[in-house]
Amino acid sequence: MRSARVTSPETLGRILREARLSNELTQDEVADYMDVNRRYVIELESGKPTLALTRLFEYMRATGVTMYTEISDDAQAKL
Repeated sequence: MRSARVTSPETLGRILREARLSNELTQDEVADYMDVNRRYVIELESGKPTLALTRLFEYMRATGVTMYTEISDDAQAKL
């Protein structure tokens, strides 16, 4: 496992997708759990910069907050 710095919606999307796949979950299963439609999960995984995510990353940059997550070595190669 390695630590990856999350600095953009795109990076977060790749990490979320890899986490879903490593847990052998479908997008529909994640959407059902979140009580959202599958399209929302697709948008998160594609790194589509929603207003909420854009604001979150602006806030992090303004305050110097960083976000890290542990990812598998296989996922690291894809980031």
